[in-house]
Amino acid sequence: MGAGKTTVGRALAKKLDKRFIDSDHEIEARTGASIPLIFEIEGEASFRQREAEVIHDLTAQQGIVLATGGGAVLRKENRDALKAHGTVIYLRASVNHILQRTGRDKNRPLLQTADPRRRLEELTLEREPLYSEVADIVVETGRPNIAVLVQTILAQLENLEQRAPKSNTLNTVMANDLSKKEMAPPRTIEVALGERSYPISIGPGLLSDPSLCARHIAGSRVAVVTNTTVGPLYLAQLTETLQSAGKQVTAIVLPDGEEEKNWAGLMLIFDALLREQCDRKTTLVALGGGVVGDMTGFAAASYMRGVPFIQVPTTLLAQVDSSVGGKTGINHPLGKNMIGAFYQPQAVIADTATLDTLPARELAAGLAEVIKHGAIIDAEFFTWIEANIAQLVAREPQAIAHAIQRSCEIKADVVRQDEREGGLRAILNFGHTFAHAIESGMGYGVWLHGEAVGCGMVMAADLSQRLGFIDAATKERVRALVQAAGLPVVAPDLGEARWLELMQVDKKNEGGQIKFILLKPLGTALITTVAPEVLRETLQACILP
Repeated sequence: MGAGKTTVGRALAKKLDKRFIDSDHEIEARTGASIPLIFEIEGEASFRQREAEVIHDLTAQQGIVLATGGGAVLRKENRDALKAHGTVIYLRASVNHILQRTGRDKNRPLLQTADPRRRLEELTLEREPLYSEVADIVVETGRPNIAVLVQTILAQLENLEQRAPKSNTLNTVMANDLSKKEMAPPRTIEVALGERSYPISIGPGLLSDPSLCARHIAGSRVAVVTNTTVGPLYLAQLTETLQSAGKQVTAIVLPDGEEEKNWAGLMLIFDALLREQCDRKTTLVALGGGVVGDMTGFAAASYMRGVPFIQVPTTLLAQVDSSVGGKTGINHPLGKNMIGAFYQPQAVIADTATLDTLPARELAAGLAEVIKHGAIIDAEFFTWIEANIAQLVAREPQAIAHAIQRSCEIKADVVRQDEREGGLRAILNFGHTFAHAIESGMGYGVWLHGEAVGCGMVMAADLSQRLGFIDAATKERVRALVQAAGLPVVAPDLGEARWLELMQVDKKNEGGQIKFILLKPLGTALITTVAPEVLRETLQACILP
């Protein structure tokens, strides 16, 4: 319910020159009573029997687009009829979106309860496996644009017919899901932030999917921001995909490197947008790693006081961390990421095939963030990483896909609870207090961000043990896993005074006190201050002699 089956179905029928029928409307026409009244007088069981009779009759017809009720899949005879006689299109909507669309609708009998959200979550558990069983095509509704949704469906129908023609007559049956799970690649996760919610799509070949890219772009203008390393690899491919979806594309190619994440780099984006006369309906697309994503997001938040943008991360670090959550910004000579804004994308499209061209050093940098997610929130995931680190380093597809998916699930849940880092979200900075000091002290770009985070986690684990939060064996597990990922485990010698000076410039700090994210125990994190003498012991133990 609330996925837009009737609206999309009518538009699709018009495009296909078919008749449109809504099974609920057909039931009302046959009985002369509304659906809520049928539920009230006869009960749900009687309604389901009437629904089954209508679906049996309608699926025998030719040349129609049929929108079913969301609960039609509950009866096996309905599922069999839909599967045998039509192509089943599953309009997938999250609980949050359904609540937004149906919250004041009194014509939804199943939602007339004291807690509609809980009822929708119960329906999710009941119906999700059945949608999975019956669906031929899955379409994310997200922030709905009817024209884009219809074009997406038409493209997928064409692909489906090319692969395995089902019949000469198209009977399209539309159902919806109430869950956030994806039945088949690409895997999809939702960052649930009410009106700012958006999907993260994960899988190979997504850069070549016009429907996936276009469904999140309302206007006709697109500005793709990339850099001199990623551009030669993927800019032409993405441009062709967007143009095939009817978009006018402007390319903005920045110099590569963390050292370019500054005001001058940001101005290059603004210069190009103004030069090309991009208006406020222009969508910015960040094609690249964390630096490109952060700068594009900040530009989108600022240009004309805010334009939409999409993250298309091409590094593992960006796919598992920086592209998710809406943190955008640039560096300042006195501190990393000190200038920026919270600004959520329309979508994150993580094409795992881009990792094939990722240098080994960049892959290792991304694994640091994967390890971080297990260490602070999911001890079972941390254990899985330990057992599969060799496969991850070797880029084994299933292992990489699972690592990305679980990392995104963890981060999405944290962001849902604390979008603007008022408390909980700060735990995602495990190891980062030390890491930012390394990056600033060494000079941006000397160490990759993920390399600094890996070393920073080793230092944070050492500090955790010194405070009695974890034992020596746990500290060694963290160090060994970071090392197995190909990351540094010994910190550079910046000098004790310089270390302390750099750590004072951190967004988490309050009242001049340095705050650290520590483990207590593995799989759980806390934010705390530490005595200066204990911090000095960690610095002395972890720094190169």
